[in-house]
Amino acid sequence: MLRPVDRVGFEVRAGEILGLVGESGAGKSMCGSAIIGLIDRPGRISGGEIALDGERIDNLPEDRLRRIRGKRIAMVFQDPLTSLNPLMTVGQQLIQTIRTHLPVSSGEARDRAIALLEEVGIPAAATRIDAYPHQFSGGMRQRVVISLALAAEPELIIADEPTTALDVSVQAQIMALLKKLCRERGTAVILITHDMGVIAESTDRVAVLYAGRIAEIGPTRNVLSTPSHPYTKGLMASTPSTTGTMHALSQIPGSMPNLRAIPKGCAFNPRCEKAFSVCFKDIPILEPVDGSEVACWLYDPAVNPETKEISGVSE
Repeated sequence: MLRPVDRVGFEVRAGEILGLVGESGAGKSMCGSAIIGLIDRPGRISGGEIALDGERIDNLPEDRLRRIRGKRIAMVFQDPLTSLNPLMTVGQQLIQTIRTHLPVSSGEARDRAIALLEEVGIPAAATRIDAYPHQFSGGMRQRVVISLALAAEPELIIADEPTTALDVSVQAQIMALLKKLCRERGTAVILITHDMGVIAESTDRVAVLYAGRIAEIGPTRNVLSTPSHPYTKGLMASTPSTTGTMHALSQIPGSMPNLRAIPKGCAFNPRCEKAFSVCFKDIPILEPVDGSEVACWLYDPAVNPETKEISGVSE
């Protein structure tokens, strides 16, 4: 059995932006899909619970989950062009979404749709509402997707790589918009990305994922300024700095393991320069370290430091 996400646990609070970061294949998008109930068969949640405001939702019948999806939990996907129906105007898609989740008339839904487009920064919203997705730029289409996510005033937004297809200046605008809406509406946001710069600029807390497990989680400032897990340190060392002295970037050796061949013990042990005997035997659990939590045997209080025979990178 393949486990693309294994033993992952976190919470996100109202008005907070939690980042999920890691290389491709770390399990970030699968976490988001599991929360909103979009895992295609034969995939399934084999254990654990997902709760929304204290109510367990992972075991709900599909019809009840469908009422939560879009209304209480919304998702912003990576590519806005494929997220929107090319045969329907932006207004038709917004109005349909609003009327599906809220008891309003067609006219009220249209007024609300225009207000949403204005809120996300679409100029001349009363006119542009009748345009088709292909008549918008990439950045404007992403704003439309965000307005769709906000249509029913959800408690949680899952943003899966929402700026990857956009240029840098538009990325900054979209992230500023998400932060503004999060603060003003008290909406919780899970931001999925591989970009440490986006994490640094936009999130309150961050969870670093590796091979479907959390390697480190804590306040963004703590995790990025004083990373503890060797994988987090490697990610930071390979990220260009915009301040301070310029230096050569380092590279984490190797690559993310295949799901069919995840190493025994700590999944990062084949690439870790600090690996020692226990790293190849048992999976570490999260331990508190300097205001964060880290899943690494280097910080486990039950392991005697004198017996840590550092073997270097495993073969």
